[in-house]
Amino acid sequence: MHFLSDTLENYIAQNTEKEPELLKELTRETHLKVIQPRMITGHFQGRVLSMLSKIIAPKTILEIGTYTGYSAICLAEGLQKNGELHTIDVNEELSDLQRKYFDKSRSGKQIIQHLGNALDIVPKLNETFDLVFIDAEKKQYDAYFEAVLKKCRPGSLILSDNVLWSGKVIEPLEKSDKATEALLKYNKKLKEDARVETVLLPVRDGLTLSRVL
Repeated sequence: MHFLSDTLENYIAQNTEKEPELLKELTRETHLKVIQPRMITGHFQGRVLSMLSKIIAPKTILEIGTYTGYSAICLAEGLQKNGELHTIDVNEELSDLQRKYFDKSRSGKQIIQHLGNALDIVPKLNETFDLVFIDAEKKQYDAYFEAVLKKCRPGSLILSDNVLWSGKVIEPLEKSDKATEALLKYNKKLKEDARVETVLLPVRDGLTLSRVL
């Protein structure tokens, strides 16, 4: 869903920090080789993620939903020198492509891949995370949130992507649309949850920032 005209979106991109060449290369290869390339984070949101990470300067980052690795590379740009980013995905076929670009990035040695169900993996991680990015199965967002909240500290920031779901969150809900139903409940929960303070930004397909209290 486009909230702004193409002209305005182009203007915003032109007046935002340039997209790194490595990420341009990753975008091209994703469009050539991977199904549903529109899922890639992209220039503007990627720079938003990078800026947020640089402001926070996290020692530890957790990402749920790696896809081809674009967002992980952006988030890793703000890592402390001795920091780590743990990224989780269920698609084994994308692991080599992710690693290829992680290793080309400045933070490659700091990015740790995990393959499998995040709800199984997150409880086994020993780290406390300063920054979390949730961008995986929408029907599991609430479960992901509860799992990662246990691994956060006061002041940690949890980002949730695609929370506007192409505008479906303001359209009549179809009974068969379980993803939209889950996101409606999730958005309402975050607003009312006393454990976090939340702001929903109309960045791309909706990006929620929740600060742990």
